[in-house]
Amino acid sequence: MPKKVLLCDDEFHILRAAQIKVSRAGYDVRCGHDGEEGWQLIQQEMPDIVVTDLQMPRLDGIGLSRRIRENPATSHLPVLMLTAKGFEEAHRKMAAEWGVLAVLPKPFSANELVRHIGTILETGTIELPA
Repeated sequence: MPKKVLLCDDEFHILRAAQIKVSRAGYDVRCGHDGEEGWQLIQQEMPDIVVTDLQMPRLDGIGLSRRIRENPATSHLPVLMLTAKGFEEAHRKMAAEWGVLAVLPKPFSANELVRHIGTILETGTIELPA
């Protein structure tokens, strides 16, 4: 059974490109267009990993990560955060407080995203270049 990946991003083109690439890599992909939709999908589908954008309407990536960590049923889920290039350092500390394993700057390659998802699912951790 393929691992379930939840992708959350309010930018349709990024969400769609990531969905295609991650699906082609053999993962079962679900998509949320903001953090609230992502949270609903987490409760319904229980993914194996959450990939979320930082800046989204209704509920941002930090808020989604906070909900994930504060809920005993979801606190184990690994989270990979996407953020605009240049902001990743500013957000790493805040993300780490809420159990985000890594912050990946946009633009990123779809291959890089798939590689990081695979590493997190296999090892439970990740090391991204500084």
